[in-house]
Amino acid sequence: MKETMMQFFEWYLPEDQSLWKEVKKEVNALKNNGFTMVWLPPAYKGQAGQADVGYGVYDMYDLGEFCAKGSIETKYGSKEEYIEAVDAINKEGMISIGDIVLNHRMGSDESETARVQTINDGDRNQKTSDYFDAKVWTK
Repeated sequence: MKETMMQFFEWYLPEDQSLWKEVKKEVNALKNNGFTMVWLPPAYKGQAGQADVGYGVYDMYDLGEFCAKGSIETKYGSKEEYIEAVDAINKEGMISIGDIVLNHRMGSDESETARVQTINDGDRNQKTSDYFDAKVWTK
């Protein structure tokens, strides 16, 4: 059987915490239209809270259950709604694909000083400076 995927999100969705409910509601129609996979946006809390599309990672373990960045829910809804949406996809025999970006860490609350060194962008093994102190947003 040919696999067909639906990307069930786009950049300009409203910040109304309704996407996970919409996914759950539309799962049967997706299945009936021949889709075998559903691609979902990042489910974790972004640096802009409910306004974040999920690519400005704040807390990869907060799927819309903790009060942080001004909201409990993510842009797309609560943790419970996310789990219900994924369960609905699975019950229809489709595959849910959760988008996740591990290297977009940028939503910290505080900075600290770290010893760093610059490198050659073309050869990351080549150091181009001595160590120096830099302000980094990691706390």
